[in-house]
Amino acid sequence: MALTLELPPQKTQTEFNLRRWAELLADPQMARIEGRVETNRYGHVIMSPPPAPSHGSYQLRIGALLDGLLTTGRVLTECPISTADGVKAADVAWASPEAMRELGNRPCFPRAPEICVEALSPSNTEAEIREKIALYFDAGAKEVWLCAENGAMKFFTPGAARSLAGSKICPKFPKRVELR
Repeated sequence: MALTLELPPQKTQTEFNLRRWAELLADPQMARIEGRVETNRYGHVIMSPPPAPSHGSYQLRIGALLDGLLTTGRVLTECPISTADGVKAADVAWASPEAMRELGNRPCFPRAPEICVEALSPSNTEAEIREKIALYFDAGAKEVWLCAENGAMKFFTPGAARSLAGSKICPKFPKRVELR
């Protein structure tokens, strides 16, 4: 039997998320925490230990490739995004100049940039990743990319039943990211 959770609309949740994220950023105890910090829809902190070095290497490589292939816009890492289930941090994101004008230099984006990328770790479950993909799309992402532990890339668009052969926004992005 599957459990279905009904989340509040992303726009409804955003005001709360932005307020809670500002509280967390102002908390000196939180500033000392190593690893990733996200929240759930209730504002409770979800912490993950620092990932393996290869995870950061994939983030850096994906960001560098995006920066070289999409010469306008901005590449972001550990990008905090307000979703219907709290604040989630995309490992890498890309926002067009138009999106950056709208999103500004906020500590937490009220909507997702056009591309959100997750570098997968051994601890990620399939259900967790499916949920994150759905949350990013609900928050406004145009594409969500997944980078497997071996560098293989999968590209998703909203409503697609399966992954695409490549990105529509960045068609020259490789199907596999190679680390140097």
